[in-house]
Amino acid sequence: MPVPSPLPTVEGITHHTADINGATLHYVSAGTAGSPILLVHGWPESWWAFRAVIPLLAATHRVVAVDLRGFGDSSGGNGDHDAATMAEDLHQLVAHLGAGPVHVTCQDISGGPVFQFAATHPGDVRSLTAVETTLPGYGMEMLADVANGGSWHVGFLATTGIPDRLLAGRERTMVEWAVSMMATVPGAVTDADIDEFTRTYTHPGGWRGTEGLYRSALDDDGRTRALAESRPLTVPVLAIDGSNAPFTERTMRQVTRGDVTAVHIPGVGHLVAQEAPEAFASTVRTFVDRVDRTR
Repeated sequence: MPVPSPLPTVEGITHHTADINGATLHYVSAGTAGSPILLVHGWPESWWAFRAVIPLLAATHRVVAVDLRGFGDSSGGNGDHDAATMAEDLHQLVAHLGAGPVHVTCQDISGGPVFQFAATHPGDVRSLTAVETTLPGYGMEMLADVANGGSWHVGFLATTGIPDRLLAGRERTMVEWAVSMMATVPGAVTDADIDEFTRTYTHPGGWRGTEGLYRSALDDDGRTRALAESRPLTVPVLAIDGSNAPFTERTMRQVTRGDVTAVHIPGVGHLVAQEAPEAFASTVRTFVDRVDRTR
């Protein structure tokens, strides 16, 4: 159903909500022609991470960008906020939209749920684009290994109850720190953008999605590797890396039986869609159009 204003938007983009899998998911859509592209944000983001990308893709494709449960303007419900639940959310959202199969794009921490979605529901997926991401069992754990170059925020955000207790009233400080750590292109993420991301984290339970997704990644206990070994991806995969090249490519080649195209966008940090939206959109559009031509 359409969402009444005011919510921040971009010309040509429409807001919607849908009751999906026990949660109310918020998503935006644009474009009516061409094969569908589903965009899934990372952390500390929402659909707004794709604000400059969506109009570029929507010129030739139907585009949907979703807020994962417990992120953005999606409610978390009372259920789990782990990768498996979010993967099922994506499956049910595609069914709700009547859009499948979709070209799905993930970045950062959303790699886990998007990989599970693609592996367990292959009929929903035309292709997968992975951006600056890795998976549990394939490198995710090292991001939390502070003694060997990992970051403190992974374990902090994964600890039950800690984000809500310690970040209340400090949401903007956390988002500012994350952006300063991840982005390298000056001015790509503005103060107004940080305000928008912060707004969503001030919702009641605004950190539940973050907490659940990071915790499920650290508690994976080999489940993702087992899934990848039993049901490797067979659709075409695009791996896009920025500052962490070839991190994404290396992960995706291990979990994919089909073709992997690797692209490094130079001069950007971790927040590729925000730091280089034109290059990001051009790379994705070239890839998905090639996949469509060969179907």
